[in-house]
Amino acid sequence: MRAAWQSWLFALLCVVIAVCLAALSARFGFTADWSAGARATITPQSQSLLKQLKGPLEMTSYARPGTLRTKTHLLIDRYKRFKHDIALKFIDPDLDPIATQDANITADGQLVLTWNGRTQQVTQLDEQSFSDALVRLARGGNELVAFITGDGERDANGKNPADLGVFVQRLATRGVRALPLNLAEAAEVPRNANLVVLASPQAALLPSAVQKLEDYVANGGNLWWLTEPGGDDLGLAPLAQALGIKRLPGMLLDTQSTSAFGDPRLLVATHYPSQTITDDFNVNTLFPRAAALAALSGAAWNVQPILQSSARSWNQAAPVDPAQAAFDPNSNELKGPLTFGYALSRLSPSPDRNQQRVVVIGDGDFLSNAYLADAGNLAFGERACDWLLGDDALASAPQASPDTVLKPSRTELGVLTFGYLIALPIILILIGLAISWHRRRR
Repeated sequence: MRAAWQSWLFALLCVVIAVCLAALSARFGFTADWSAGARATITPQSQSLLKQLKGPLEMTSYARPGTLRTKTHLLIDRYKRFKHDIALKFIDPDLDPIATQDANITADGQLVLTWNGRTQQVTQLDEQSFSDALVRLARGGNELVAFITGDGERDANGKNPADLGVFVQRLATRGVRALPLNLAEAAEVPRNANLVVLASPQAALLPSAVQKLEDYVANGGNLWWLTEPGGDDLGLAPLAQALGIKRLPGMLLDTQSTSAFGDPRLLVATHYPSQTITDDFNVNTLFPRAAALAALSGAAWNVQPILQSSARSWNQAAPVDPAQAAFDPNSNELKGPLTFGYALSRLSPSPDRNQQRVVVIGDGDFLSNAYLADAGNLAFGERACDWLLGDDALASAPQASPDTVLKPSRTELGVLTFGYLIALPIILILIGLAISWHRRRR
């Protein structure tokens, strides 16, 4: 009798515990993402984008019933965890072709986002495409960025290794429209340009072109200047003086890079001075050939360093074989860490803007087609562009998780095939035979 009573009590306690757990799970939720890159949830950058969108966010998916709707639900649920006023509805293109045509839908599963009277479309169901659409929604329209041309600058639409075509295409997905600007032809920088980019000119600019850039900066325009190592200022000394920035002679070399890449000219930035562009940015960036910069005293700007070389670097002024390069304490060379990137800001002289911003970086290769995919170069470039456009809170696109795609070589594929299809079954058979033989002996 006592045993039966204890059994009933134990069963009752189990029921009570189960009910309590069910009640707690209904009221309190906990989610942990242990996947590489936290790809099962949205990144902090995407969460920051959602915070910029105050008010309801409506989403319409033009997808036929099936796996696309399930995939859409899974993606949107990751965002709804951080913004609860997201509404999702589905429209079957076959049942409502008129609504599908009116929305300019061209693919099954296409999403239309609506917020604050603005709309954007998403064709790829992944976080990068979705977050890019959120950036465009937050901006409310295309930002116009003028790229200086005519003096050997990097081509904003070019496909050569030294050009910026891939980077500009990436910016286009985030609501940035690039246009070429030849200052030898234009009377002035267009007034509707939100940003001017001077990317590594190879020839000296005409005095009139430099004057137009000076006037643009004096009137409150935002500027992104990518300069390169070299002794010629290419006629840009007046612009540098207006910004209070000086390019130091020679090229930055770093013995830390020699041990990593075998070339001291390849600078790797691993730590960043605190500034809006670099806040919470913990990804290494690669700068193939950089010039050290210095801020002049007395400039009418708030000057903040954003890129610095390591303590094992120096500015090599005299020509030298990189393999034999070493710091000479008896020369005029400066020992690192040295700054090669600055962010400048001040109260804008233009009544249309609150703050004027300038970024000067002593290297343009890091954004080129050849090096953009290396380390965090793309993410850093996007952050700098966002800051220059006044979008401090807009983040760079999420980086790919390291384990989402497996790309084995032919040799590795052969090893995997042999291991799983031949070796592993043989090992299991041998283990089984060994266990059977051991039992028979007993």
